[in-house]
Amino acid sequence: MAGGKSDTAFRTISEAADAIGVPQHVLRFWETRFPQLQPLKRAGNRRYYRPADMALLERIRGLLQDQGLTIRGAQQALAAKAPAVAPPTAPAAAPALPFSPDFTRLLAVRDQLRAALAA
Repeated sequence: MAGGKSDTAFRTISEAADAIGVPQHVLRFWETRFPQLQPLKRAGNRRYYRPADMALLERIRGLLQDQGLTIRGAQQALAAKAPAVAPPTAPAAAPALPFSPDFTRLLAVRDQLRAALAA
């Protein structure tokens, strides 16, 4: 039990944000990008996250923050319902299996962003 609530209890957006470790506005943004994420909305548009929503939030956070995927990459991983693995950054040698042009472009953008953040 986190925060004194049962694992089966619904969470408000502030409780969900604290549990996941992201700001509330990030959860609202993810709702616009991940159609699978649909917390209950009550009067005044208050959001209540069910246990399944919390598990999905953890998965999204893991894909985006832990694995470094882009929003699009995380969307594709969730749509495929396969465990997403961050693709290896290939040295000079070409990968054994060719990546799609879109995926290769995403990898290049990800690497550019990482370099910019590291600078």
